[in-house]
Amino acid sequence: MRSEIGSQSFLVWSSSGGFTAEGNDQGMVIADSWLVQDGRIRGYEIHWDRFSNAVGSHGVDRAEIAEFRAAVTAELPRTGAWFPRVELLAGPSPRLALRLRPAPQLQDTARVWVSDCVDPRTRPMYKGPDFAAQGRLRKQARLHGADEAILLDEDGHAVEGAFSSLLWWDGGDLCTAPDDGRILPGVTRRLLLDRAARLGVTVRHTRVSPARLARCEVWITSALHGIRVVTGWEPGGEPAPPAPFAGGLWQAHLDSLLAPLPAR
Repeated sequence: MRSEIGSQSFLVWSSSGGFTAEGNDQGMVIADSWLVQDGRIRGYEIHWDRFSNAVGSHGVDRAEIAEFRAAVTAELPRTGAWFPRVELLAGPSPRLALRLRPAPQLQDTARVWVSDCVDPRTRPMYKGPDFAAQGRLRKQARLHGADEAILLDEDGHAVEGAFSSLLWWDGGDLCTAPDDGRILPGVTRRLLLDRAARLGVTVRHTRVSPARLARCEVWITSALHGIRVVTGWEPGGEPAPPAPFAGGLWQAHLDSLLAPLPAR
């Protein structure tokens, strides 16, 4: 068991030997990540379902995934703020790995940059295979003074963020892109849409232009930050309108879903 200190480590797992520290951390093809705060996490089952389905498509046996999950659960720190990532590494014999990372500083607002190219991802429904392209877009966003890039489809409609899901309020309706294979099935997005359904809030799955989005209250969501309210748009420096729906209640709901990790 690793010591619970604020340092990063990369551990490759095998059913026969458990976790071992390896220098070669290249070749990741599938990933999933979540925020752990003092041993508490939200959506743990959903994250593992998404990861299991993705690595299962690469031929990894379900029994092996279950063993790996148990090992990861035991390895995760129970103190401090962490943003661990589980990975499938490509190769003749695909390997499962755990990347333990201290969580960066959390944010509740963000500026966004509208990408100047069509969404370059090849497998948007899976987390991991397009990280290099996504990382380049987020780097461009930061060069424009923004925190995240908004991806566009071939018709110029907003799809989602480079590393985040996209939700917006149109009147009193909560809107998001269609589940049509062009977006990642975001766990935080799902938790928020589930809450909206329970509250009787109308949810619309629709396409939207960046120009229309800039006139709405917009949220970008992720397992790390939860909800970040968009406060401005690049290029152009256009400020976002007021955000009456934010109010902390929806993020408070996400916080209420934090549950202790299973026992070691």
